[in-house]
Amino acid sequence: MTLKGILLSASLIALAGAAAAETRIGMITTLSGGGASLGIDVRDGFLLALEQSGRDDIEVIIADDEQAPDVAVQLADRMIQSDDVDIMTGIIWSNLAMAVVPSVTAQGLFYLSPNAGPSQLAGRGCHPNYFNVAWQNDNLHEAAGAYANSAGYTNSFILAPNYPAGQDALAGYKRFYEGGLAGEIYTQLGQTDYAAEIAQIRASGADSVFFFLPGGMGISFLRQYADSGLDIPVIGPAFSFDQNILQAVGAAALGVVNTSQWSPDLDNEANTAFVAAFREAYGRIPSLYASQGFDTANLILSALAVAHPSEDPDAFRAALQAADFASTRGDFAFGPNHHPIQDIYVREVVQEGDIFTNRVIGVALEDRGDAYAAECSM
Repeated sequence: MTLKGILLSASLIALAGAAAAETRIGMITTLSGGGASLGIDVRDGFLLALEQSGRDDIEVIIADDEQAPDVAVQLADRMIQSDDVDIMTGIIWSNLAMAVVPSVTAQGLFYLSPNAGPSQLAGRGCHPNYFNVAWQNDNLHEAAGAYANSAGYTNSFILAPNYPAGQDALAGYKRFYEGGLAGEIYTQLGQTDYAAEIAQIRASGADSVFFFLPGGMGISFLRQYADSGLDIPVIGPAFSFDQNILQAVGAAALGVVNTSQWSPDLDNEANTAFVAAFREAYGRIPSLYASQGFDTANLILSALAVAHPSEDPDAFRAALQAADFASTRGDFAFGPNHHPIQDIYVREVVQEGDIFTNRVIGVALEDRGDAYAAECSM
């Protein structure tokens, strides 16, 4: 299987190996609009792992959800009913995950999330066939709150978009942050003008700003924040400081601290090989989204080596739970609600030549699970 085997159409990409594939994977992700870079990186990391495996018995059907829940639901129905997929993956946004995942698992399929990890699916909405290979949404924000304490911040201004992941973000930050709040704002999802929010930050007396604005939202905010002349320190999760955002924002992001379960400079054998292979295949430094796509594919491959999801779902599920693969994060395990237990790092934005990237400077939380596992009845 090679990347040359990818067939493109307006909304569908098919990676086909043998004429009659033994396993079909449906990937619904964002490939257009302001969040396209996130879905593209998940897709590219996923396909790289499959190419490295050398298997020719896996077919991946990839469709663009256009960042719209109704589109994602229609695509999922088509993949299940017409394409006869065995496994589904790919969704970036939590509102789309909430629209798609419960229906997928209710029909007996496995869903592996390479990104979105809404609290509802980690707690009471957990399901034996749902695995999150990235995080529970709150995790990186919890780590940011813990870092704020260690940095001595006592009056944070916090903001995030008003959708499930944004709500989880601010809940996560406040769960570990011990100081007061200078302000708390939910912005519109997809917002690009932050003049009003920046004016409120300026007048608030804040000693720090925590924000979660993924994709194009983060680019807009960081550019406008830099242009405003405000010198209040900014903290964020890795979503707001991934490779694509950093290249778009440039020097304005230098020195900003962010939190992540992964970084391109993590010193383990699997990650070193992944970063090198991704750069060779695609000509760019991978983002955390690419690493999550890569890990998701390798987890699936490890379980397929044990059982097929349609022929022996119990054995396949047990193999997923065992997580017997070499993660780019190093140590990786699933908790009882099928969400990761992992270290969350503190990173700093640096410049290497003409490229802006992140460097690990510490650990914010060790072996962190999530706050909702006790609500899961599995």
